[in-house]
Amino acid sequence: MPITLDRNRVKQHLQNHDLQMLFIEELGWDYGGKDLEIPIADRSFALKAIAHKRGMVAYQYTPTSDDAFPDHPTRQKIERTVTQTVREHIIIYVSHESNALYWQWIKREPGQTDRSRQHIYHQDQSGEALIQKLEQIAFALDEEEDLTIADVTSRIRAAFDVDKVTKKFYDRFKKEHTAFLDFITGIQNLADREWYASLMLNRMMFIYFIQKRGFLDNNLNYLRDRLERVRQQQGGGNFHNFYRLFLMRLFHEGLGQPEADRAPELAALLGKVPYLNGGLFDVHDLERDNPEIQIPDEAFQKIFNFFDAYQWHLDDRPLRNDNEINPDVLGYIFEKYINQKQMGAYYTKEDITGYISRNTIIPFLFDQAQKECAIAFKPDGAIWRLLSDDPDRYFYEAVRHGITYDIHEKENLAEKRELPPEIAAGLNDISQRGEWNKPAPSEYALPTETWREHIARRQRYEEIHAKLAAGEVTTINDLITYNLDIEKFALNAIEDSEGPELIRAFYKAITRVSILDPTCGSGAFLFAALNILEPIYTACLEAMGGFLDDLKRSTRQHSPNKLSDFSNVLQQVSEHASERYFILKSIIIDNLYGVDIMDEAVEICKLRLFLKLVAQLESYDQIEPLPDIDFNIRAGNTLVGFTSIEEVQEVLSTDLIKQLSLPKIEERAEIADRAFRQFREMQTTHGMDADKYTNAKLELKERLDDLRDELDEYLAEDYGVKIDNEKTYTQWRNSHQPFHWFVEFYGIMNKGGFDVIIGNPPYVNSKSLGYAVQSPESLKFPDIYGYVVLRSHHITDQSGRCGFIVPLSLTFSFGFSDLREQLAHGGTHWFSSFDNIPAALFSGVSQRCTIWISSSTDSDSFTTRLLRWRSAYRAFLLDNVTYNKSANGISTKTFGIPRLSNRFGAKLLSLHIKSCSSKPISSHSTNGESAKLGFSTTARNFISTYIEPPPVLQADNSSALAPSTCGWVTLPSNKKAFAALAITSGDACFWYWLTRGDGFHVTNWLLKDLLAPITSFPADHLHKLATIGELLHQHRYSALVFKKNAGKYVGNFNYQKLLILTRRADFVFLSGLGASWADLRELFSFISMVRGINQDAGEKNIPTSVKELFVPPDPIDSYTDCRLQEIDEWISTTYSIEPKLIGEISSA
Repeated sequence: MPITLDRNRVKQHLQNHDLQMLFIEELGWDYGGKDLEIPIADRSFALKAIAHKRGMVAYQYTPTSDDAFPDHPTRQKIERTVTQTVREHIIIYVSHESNALYWQWIKREPGQTDRSRQHIYHQDQSGEALIQKLEQIAFALDEEEDLTIADVTSRIRAAFDVDKVTKKFYDRFKKEHTAFLDFITGIQNLADREWYASLMLNRMMFIYFIQKRGFLDNNLNYLRDRLERVRQQQGGGNFHNFYRLFLMRLFHEGLGQPEADRAPELAALLGKVPYLNGGLFDVHDLERDNPEIQIPDEAFQKIFNFFDAYQWHLDDRPLRNDNEINPDVLGYIFEKYINQKQMGAYYTKEDITGYISRNTIIPFLFDQAQKECAIAFKPDGAIWRLLSDDPDRYFYEAVRHGITYDIHEKENLAEKRELPPEIAAGLNDISQRGEWNKPAPSEYALPTETWREHIARRQRYEEIHAKLAAGEVTTINDLITYNLDIEKFALNAIEDSEGPELIRAFYKAITRVSILDPTCGSGAFLFAALNILEPIYTACLEAMGGFLDDLKRSTRQHSPNKLSDFSNVLQQVSEHASERYFILKSIIIDNLYGVDIMDEAVEICKLRLFLKLVAQLESYDQIEPLPDIDFNIRAGNTLVGFTSIEEVQEVLSTDLIKQLSLPKIEERAEIADRAFRQFREMQTTHGMDADKYTNAKLELKERLDDLRDELDEYLAEDYGVKIDNEKTYTQWRNSHQPFHWFVEFYGIMNKGGFDVIIGNPPYVNSKSLGYAVQSPESLKFPDIYGYVVLRSHHITDQSGRCGFIVPLSLTFSFGFSDLREQLAHGGTHWFSSFDNIPAALFSGVSQRCTIWISSSTDSDSFTTRLLRWRSAYRAFLLDNVTYNKSANGISTKTFGIPRLSNRFGAKLLSLHIKSCSSKPISSHSTNGESAKLGFSTTARNFISTYIEPPPVLQADNSSALAPSTCGWVTLPSNKKAFAALAITSGDACFWYWLTRGDGFHVTNWLLKDLLAPITSFPADHLHKLATIGELLHQHRYSALVFKKNAGKYVGNFNYQKLLILTRRADFVFLSGLGASWADLRELFSFISMVRGINQDAGEKNIPTSVKELFVPPDPIDSYTDCRLQEIDEWISTTYSIEPKLIGEISSA
């Protein structure tokens, strides 16, 4: 644990610049470390190693009298260069005048981008702030024996399984919530009573968090002690007093009122408690509408017994024991507490929220900064040189593992780790890939990775590395496409800025960006946005301080107003006791917006944001009022309500009298927005007047309520609701919960919309909604998420960006074809798609998903393959997302969004599209003959097709049953049916299904589309395919597999057991499309990799007696079967490969 330093001795060392003795004698570090000479431009900087601790080195730089002191940009370059040699280090720069020390280090935290930090110590300062930091890196002698570099750099013990902790807490919480609900009286409506139970538990959990910091009368058991005090004072038998006599007064008059305004009697009752404001402790609508609410003391005793079984931590450190709770648990509780299946809401883990947020927010900030400071973003500018100067810096460590980095040792490799010879042999010789499907050793592989997967990752790394080194990456969108560490790049761009103009541009962008989650739930995406904006905000402030310091030390004449804007910003920050509190509060007020149809969601979201802020406060004296974000995070229906004055005008188009009110509606909305901006500015001003704040909030609320009432009436009439029927109108308002975007967020909507919209909308069948969404017939969707995405698309600014995770159906379903068409209008889009077998993105929910990210700039489309992974790989999944440029010449509306593995996938799809006939395959009959190809309507690792259905047996007696999951494709002849069997048995069909299907169902339309090219194939091609198909049919029992399901043994044909035929079918079919031998190699390698991910998905527990009922014929011998020999000769000639190779490939 950090130790307490002797402050007088530390200050003496600092004053004397005796830094080596400071580290050795006071901080417990050791002598040692190697001095460094760092070349930057035409200068060299000598860094003296003054101490080290288990691999972490402290360096001192003291300039000679002739050397210019390194300015802020130069110090950043030195930092980056040192990191390449010594990853963990501190650099202290001594100024020429010896009156200042510049401490520089990298802040590294698990799961977060490394951040460059600095602390400037002047001799005229007390040094207390620096000493507090030094206490974190001081070590006592009794720690030495077990100390490692990990201890030195983080002091964080291994994280406990957070999911396990939160599930345990939630299971108990659910029971206690139900019990607490039964105690509440005075609220007749059950839904309102459930809501109030949640509200009270939220309030009390907040109290538990802050009381453990000593913020409530310096009492760590404040609530329980006050409960006992009230009961003693009131005497026996009075067990309904705590709620009314104490708790409500604590909430409404104590935490919600400045200390100076409290009566002596109240101060005595409550003790020393802070004024927190924030809206959380206002009189709630439920309390106002139900003044007779009562909750007996017993209810609180039970809740306190539950809460006291846990340790409550305000910070976001990893949980170490199963009885620890931090604020992150609240999000999990809310998402679990609501009915997930009914509401369609799923808890979105941090890797997903972080991925979507950083790939939308950061690119938007770059777009805006480029508008303000275009010169910095020229293709040959310093920003893009960051990528070419050190490409490895911007790859995620998981991508580099086993190549130039080791995730186990957490360090760069001294030299690139080459492939073993037996593995490298298969790079150019497909017959040498026998080992590729085996697991790779841990020094090369990420968890569960085979050699084939490692090689695919390595080749992608090498390709992108070459582009970076050559300076080919010069747009921020490229960092999304290549899935680079965009957050680290943004921080480096700011930290290494060579002039203040770029800092000014980024700061302007970050203070103005508006970020919305239209279905925010408990705030998972808003928290991700907060975590991304905070380090960028901090980096801007650090850079401002650096440039101001450079200006102060400069001997050149300059205007007294130079960088005055930087001075003003830093002065505003300095007025607050905690810089981080100020940054987070500013972001929450100025940048974050959320809407949710559930009132409880809005309340828990605000509660979590408040806890995030309070966690930054170390002492009672640092406490300042929480922001009131009632107008940022709001309850309402995202899909019902007016988004613009034009929509109101359209609704009133037949009522000339009401049309006259339009100008006044817009004027009133503008006035309300001005009141909102004033209200918001009041909260970032130090020393806010509580009365003025209260009056400003009341005025704003009244203005908005007045506008809502009028617009609700107009909208209700458009729905056909008679507003003079109070009961019907009230029912409509309660069920539809209108939310008028252009009023609630007038300023944002008036300028064009939100800058960034992100989220995870509910997945609910539209028919099950309790309200109607008004939409043209051409824009009706089978699931509510379609409406949320479309609405978000419409309320995004023209220069804005969107990012959502939605069901996979967005990419293929005919029900969302019009949505795809809407999204495809301009801009660049990225679609990454995720299967649910063997593992799923959402824990406990079997949902296949797509992440859609959009930019208003350029016009392009990128997709991934349908990603499959095992649970052990999840931590590395999103770091390894690989995008590929989509195929040309397709209509996303009708064709869907193909999921492509690499460039070969796009090429193969284009070849297939060009080969398709204009008529569907089943219509090409010339003599009245027809035949059928059957198929199983579901698939995972193979597609089962047939001429005759596979057997289905009763499990208890093996009697034959009729198949129940068969689909059929009609074909013009038996010959084409056998040809179709050959095509659908191979890797090409499985690839096409992965590219266009849903990862589970096999459909008639998909197989028809796949087979369409054979209508124009030469007769020779068809003959060969039909021959292979006939052989497959004859040997089908060699491919017969069973699965036990619902008391039946259900048969299917897995033709992977007949590669000797299916590989030859792929050769013939793909030659008809114009594919090359290189294309086939890519296809075979890709499908082998995909199948290997779920290789244990075969037969399980099928009796031998069942299999023996269906005896296969003798195996095929390709060396004696003249039919295959003839086909092999043709393949050899067509592809210019040796016949021997065909045999090797067909048996691999």
